[in-house]
Amino acid sequence: MTTAAARPRGDAELPGATTIDDRVVRRIAARAATEVAGVEPDVQVSAEVVGAGATLRVRLPVRYPLPVARVTDECRAHLIARTEALTGLAVPRVDIEVSAMVREPPERRVR
Repeated sequence: MTTAAARPRGDAELPGATTIDDRVVRRIAARAATEVAGVEPDVQVSAEVVGAGATLRVRLPVRYPLPVARVTDECRAHLIARTEALTGLAVPRVDIEVSAMVREPPERRVR
């Protein structure tokens, strides 16, 4: 049994509207992209929020020699999930451009 205090309020009871700026979506997506294995930190994102949806354009540096298709597919799925979860906006489209293939520095050997 739930009490009135524990029950969430319905949408009809809440006045007003929440708007999310393009910049907020851009920052969320940029941070989310770096959470994907194989994506280097210098990610660039542009976002366009229209109504209840957001379109993302992402430039990713990918770690060499990882498979580009696998990294971009994982990144696209992660961006959609994280952006939708954190903003409540639908993300119907994510365009990804691989901006660089970044080689890991070789290990230094000391003799």
